[in-house]
Amino acid sequence: METAFVLISTRTGSETDVLKKVRAINGVEEAFVVYGVYDIVAKLKADTMGELKEIVLQCIRKRSSITSTLTLIVAEE
Repeated sequence: METAFVLISTRTGSETDVLKKVRAINGVEEAFVVYGVYDIVAKLKADTMGELKEIVLQCIRKRSSITSTLTLIVAEE
């Protein structure tokens, strides 16, 4: 099982809407609005690195209200 945390920046004012959409993505275990440089932190789990990549690239990064992401892949649990 692969785990990653994705730090997400959104357009101003779209945090709540993006949070709802991110939480609905299969593979997202948890997601929260946070204060700081990033607006949302999401915890992802997938069976393979390929599935994890698909979630980040196709399901998260392609959303129009998301301006940038930073993916942190867990090295050891």
